Amino acid sequence: MESKVFNVPDLKGKRFRQDVHHILSPKFYNAFRKKYPKYKDIANKDLRKICINFHTLFCETVIDNRDGVQLPEGLGNIFIGTCQSSKKRNIDFGKSKKYGVIVTNSNWETDNKLAKIFYTNYATKYNFVNRECWAFIGCRIFKRSVAKAYSTNWPIYIQVEPMKKIRKMFTATKQKDYFKGLEKDKLKTYNEFDI
Repeated sequence: MESKVFNVPDLKGKRFRQDVHHILSPKFYNAFRKKYPKYKDIANKDLRKICINFHTLFCETVIDNRDGVQLPEGLGNIFIGTCQSSKKRNIDFGKSKKYGVIVTNSNWETDNKLAKIFYTNYATKYNFVNRECWAFIGCRIFKRSVAKAYSTNWPIYIQVEPMKKIRKMFTATKQKDYFKGLEKDKLKTYNEFDI
């Protein structure tokens, strides 16, 4: 394999910065108090702590639970899936800069598999308006914690095949687990002498 020289990126060059929108803003707090007047005495910093604590527990539950988590209010499901590595080269910039040649990540710890965070709202009980337009983008802390947990425990997560609809696979997994639970319940009450 031919090694190509790695051109070190200009760290002080111009960058495109995406506009950041903060959800926990005074506008959110006022709308929350208007919708739930019984919580009007809670300070903004306490509401912020509650939201951050909820999201931390939510992220940990998604990582620990193989089937993912159903979002409140029936907004959909989030789960971690195992995917094949991409066709494009995944460059390790730190090692490439150190050695001067292009070095790629090979994912040796995970048998060349990748973790992806999936969001689907097609398996929800009730449809809602413009559900096709909804998307999920994980925050940096969530992505990093998924990467850390995935490298140690990658075989437990659901295998996602390319070009296959997530909703069918997700519902099939949930149904399989449901029927396994029914079989266990039947075996507990089964009596071969009771006719």
